[in-house]
Amino acid sequence: MTNDVLGFTAGVASAGVKDGTPRRTDVALIASDRDCAAAGVFTTNEVIAAPCVVTRRHLERGSLRGIVVNSGNANACTGEEGERSAVAMAKAAADKIGCDPHEIAVASTGVIGVPLPIDRIGAAVSGMVLRAGEWNEVAQAIMTTDTKPKNIGMDVKLAAGTVHIRGIAKGAGMIHPNMATMLAFVMTDAEVATDELQEMLEDAADASFNLISIDGDTSTNDTLLLLANGASGIELRGEDLKEFGGALRGLCEVLAREILADGEGVTKVFEVRVSGAASAEDARRAARTITTSNLVKTAIHGADPNWGRILAAAGRSGAKVDQTKASVRIADVSVFADGTPRAFDSDVVRRVFEKKDITIGVDLGVGSESARAWGTDLSAEYVRINAEYTT
Repeated sequence: MTNDVLGFTAGVASAGVKDGTPRRTDVALIASDRDCAAAGVFTTNEVIAAPCVVTRRHLERGSLRGIVVNSGNANACTGEEGERSAVAMAKAAADKIGCDPHEIAVASTGVIGVPLPIDRIGAAVSGMVLRAGEWNEVAQAIMTTDTKPKNIGMDVKLAAGTVHIRGIAKGAGMIHPNMATMLAFVMTDAEVATDELQEMLEDAADASFNLISIDGDTSTNDTLLLLANGASGIELRGEDLKEFGGALRGLCEVLAREILADGEGVTKVFEVRVSGAASAEDARRAARTITTSNLVKTAIHGADPNWGRILAAAGRSGAKVDQTKASVRIADVSVFADGTPRAFDSDVVRRVFEKKDITIGVDLGVGSESARAWGTDLSAEYVRINAEYTT
């Protein structure tokens, strides 16, 4: 059984953020009983939401004590009023916890371009009851089109003792991160230096969230935060630091895969394994291009054994490809090898594409570097959800 992270509490409330009617919890607060070393990575979208701007500024000042977050409204493209609202959210949370507003990270998710109902959010935060172990409630409060909460706890047994990690994430649409994912918060009771924490978080994001795609759209609000409060009394050094970094990557990968499987209209998840690339960047570029190809995604949805779409996507990715040496495999079925189409049973490939989890292998025939990425099929349900998002 996983023990909870020490020194953290959380609470949720209903503020009717989206339309003024409190139907469900839509505001959450995560608090530490002491200062936390903190790290974060954010959207690379040039249209960046106010909460990201404010949180980056607070991270630059130093330690954090908490995270306040709302769903139903992104507070993006809302001008100076949006930034004032994000600052006001931080102040409401700081008043609740008893700390400086600069020690609060702010995050929002939902509809873009709508003013944030900060008065309702502030009142909701003020009335919260903070408790230990409220993680599933927090995960539910930050959902938008998600169908289930993403909430994972992990014990990490190290030479110096056992520390704990808790990760919460949300995301189902606008998922093609170039940093992290829509929203993800990770808490640990280990003691870690801030510079090492930032390096570990960037590495974990690169090996997990940055390898998934649902629809190729990078959000305005992408935020991944990691808070370490040291409440376990265990300071991470040397091999323990490496072990913890590996555990963090593993937790982030599980969260990323949960986001993928819960994507809007998703019925299938596929992994692309690229090998034979001239560089690691080429391998990554080819893998991500294949996962975002609408032609590949629709072929997989319809169980159409049209493997040419896979190779064509790799070819337009910007990666070097030698089509005279390239190969494509769908699960264990070789459909193209050494630049030549192979005879295969189409029904076998159809049956592979009918599964919920699919593996595709592509050798670019150029070098020795490799990478992987994960994608989803594209369904009519995805179109319906996003055609009706604001209504």
